[in-house]
Amino acid sequence: MTDLENDIHKVDLNRSILSRTFWFTCGFISMVLGLIGIPVPGLPTTPLMILAAACFAKSSQRFYDWIIQNKLFGHHVKNYREGKGIPKKSKPVILGTMWAFVLFAVLIAIPDSAPPISKISTLVLAVIGTLFILRIPNF
Repeated sequence: MTDLENDIHKVDLNRSILSRTFWFTCGFISMVLGLIGIPVPGLPTTPLMILAAACFAKSSQRFYDWIIQNKLFGHHVKNYREGKGIPKKSKPVILGTMWAFVLFAVLIAIPDSAPPISKISTLVLAVIGTLFILRIPNF
């Protein structure tokens, strides 16, 4: 492992207990949601684990290490944290799945009686998510 990789995976514990508690709580909630996303379709595991790892990188070496060493999703999180991005083959799958759920929500799941902002905001957030995913480097 290079020095840069070591620095990325070293948790910065030089924070107040309040700050570390805040980041740990955010990381733990994100991790739990990510674990729920393993069996639940539509709830993304890897992005939530990336978020959890970022939070744990400010609060807990133990939980951070558990995420990046996990056999199921750890290599994806580690590659992202190291700036390598995501596999080129994954982008069409990610975007296709995301847009299938977005269109399902907008066309079927969100009732017509709901305020129009609910459908509009869903589409706007999907476009923002698409742009974010497209900007992530490929490997």
